[in-house]
Amino acid sequence: MKTLWILGDQLTHHHPILTQYDDSSTILIIESQNRWKKMPYQRKRLVLLISAMRHYANKLKERGFKVDYIKAHTFSAGWQAHLKNQKPAEIVTMAAASYPGRQFQQKLSETVNIPVTLLKNTQFLTGIYNPIPNPQANKRYVMETFYRQMRKRFDLLMENGQPMGGQWNFDKDNRKKLPKHDAPPAPPVFKPDAITQEVMAEVAQLKHAIGTVEGFDYAVTHCDAKRAFEIFLNERLTKFGDYEDALTPRSHLLYHSALSPYLNLGLLEPLPLVQAAQQALLDGNAPINAVEGFVRQIIGWREFMYWQYWRQMPGMENKNAWGAKRPLPQFFNTGQTNMACLHHAINRAIDTGYNHHIERLMLLCNYFMLAGIKPKVANDWFLSLYIDAYDWVMPPNVIGMGLNADGGLTATKPYIASANYINKMGDFCKSCFYNPKKRTGEDACPYNFLYWNFILEHEAKLRANPRTSRNVLGLRYLDEAEKERVQAQAKQFLNNLE
Repeated sequence: MKTLWILGDQLTHHHPILTQYDDSSTILIIESQNRWKKMPYQRKRLVLLISAMRHYANKLKERGFKVDYIKAHTFSAGWQAHLKNQKPAEIVTMAAASYPGRQFQQKLSETVNIPVTLLKNTQFLTGIYNPIPNPQANKRYVMETFYRQMRKRFDLLMENGQPMGGQWNFDKDNRKKLPKHDAPPAPPVFKPDAITQEVMAEVAQLKHAIGTVEGFDYAVTHCDAKRAFEIFLNERLTKFGDYEDALTPRSHLLYHSALSPYLNLGLLEPLPLVQAAQQALLDGNAPINAVEGFVRQIIGWREFMYWQYWRQMPGMENKNAWGAKRPLPQFFNTGQTNMACLHHAINRAIDTGYNHHIERLMLLCNYFMLAGIKPKVANDWFLSLYIDAYDWVMPPNVIGMGLNADGGLTATKPYIASANYINKMGDFCKSCFYNPKKRTGEDACPYNFLYWNFILEHEAKLRANPRTSRNVLGLRYLDEAEKERVQAQAKQFLNNLE
């Protein structure tokens, strides 16, 4: 008899493990209660994961598979119960996406004294094709080069070996501020069924969790996740490119897809998504800047982040190239701050478990970077709150790209900006207590004096990087007296945080 073990974030319809199934096989899925308590997770995230697992198990049973779905305090306890009841002679499982998960799998044979076959993870396109198979340890690899190789390999937005539209990247066309009277469509809503309602009741009782289960409306099945993608294609893809980097409290999603929770669980698969987006372009239903931006997010950034994670693990979580030392500010647990943009982003994360990528990068990571918050602390905050967060996702996105703490192996520069960028790309500043145009003073925006303080503190390092030397040139607009005022106000502000 074989046990086919499927992990909770491997809920893909075309799971390779299913090809190993025969009449003597049992599919094992373990719901570990201690796993939910590892961190103070956002409650809607837990509902999504647990409900999706239970729906997936039921769907497998409907397809004729024998499923042993075990609820246990720990994975070890779940395994002990399964081994006692089923007595398998062999275990087959797909490699975990995360380093800790894969380490557990690799030691499983010794633990249970049964042969274990570890299949290649197929939830990522780099499992099919690796653009950089033997990376050098300390060499910097640029996402754009990686992305172009992926485009060529999977024949996406290509014509006769050249990129459609005559260029690889339309990022410069995707930086528009949302117009005053633009009203993005409401996000899709999926009403909780009996299984999800039961999970919601269980998660609501957890003491070690954040936010509320109320208002949970995410997709928890392949069918509903596919429907969420179709709604994006039909209602939001057309304007996604133009307003990809826009910031506003007027809309939760703007024109973003919000498909990452489903991709990271396996409810959606990457290649069909980008192929469908390409077809929308070919059919004349979406412009190239929108489609290229979406394709770049899926086969560019997402795949590159996964590739970087495995390139840099173990140890990536503890990197701190800029020497940040401060703990998490208390208001990141409550959202109570006079900074309108952060008040919105933090409360949105607490309430829903989601912010779109530019809020995460240019509001949250930007603040963490400028304030010198320890990268691991920032990473843990993202990992606990976000509905699409997993051990493989956050380190390359937060520690690598957002905080540049890996020494530039993931991103060639730190993503730092003053209030000028936030005001240019969004409409938070007009209702904020702080003035985005002032560097110092009682109502000066903290992003401003923190930005210039960071430039002064790290001037030599920033000047040595061609991509950040332009930031240093801005110091010529500050005389010595203003530099001193900036540093004094930043010091006082940061001391008060602690």
